[in-house]
Amino acid sequence: MYKVFINDKPIIITSSLKKENIFPVYNFKNILFDEVLNKLKNDDIKGIKLISSDIETDWLIFLKNMKVIPAAGGLVLNQKKEVLFIYRNNFWDLPKGKIEKGESIETAGIREVEEECSIFNLSIKKKLITTYHIYFYKGIKLKETHWFLMTSDFDKPLVPQTEEGITEVCFKNEKEIDEALKNTFANIKLVYDAYKKA
Repeated sequence: MYKVFINDKPIIITSSLKKENIFPVYNFKNILFDEVLNKLKNDDIKGIKLISSDIETDWLIFLKNMKVIPAAGGLVLNQKKEVLFIYRNNFWDLPKGKIEKGESIETAGIREVEEECSIFNLSIKKKLITTYHIYFYKGIKLKETHWFLMTSDFDKPLVPQTEEGITEVCFKNEKEIDEALKNTFANIKLVYDAYKKA
């Protein structure tokens, strides 16, 4: 199954015929990409489910409709098991960014977290999840973000990367995380859920 978000509305590409949500269901083979985008512009539709008989082939067909931007980021735990959050554009988020040419996803993930938060001594524990979201900037782009569970014992002040629009960086405990998740993106909730299940 692939789940791609446009403004927090999911496009779910799956082989499962099980009805588990209220989204309209279409056969992948019978729908045009532009139709999918137009349907999601309708306020009444909260998401869309596309049934595929060959997920991997259909996923590659889906990707041909846009430019894929690979990115990497981290869900970072400190020694108290608190989670590192950034605040940007009035939303709580996790640090992430584009992978540079020739860079591995792991190296990019660590570099982006360091740059956005001024935190160091990062260590990757494992890969958590890959998330996808479509945005519109000089055409249709799909950001494919590889998320890692990271830890750090860094105990100096954290500094937000203001030139990237980040205004706050902090570690949050479980109660604060619950509050932050009320003002975040659907993909960030997926990352946090993947961490909790890990």
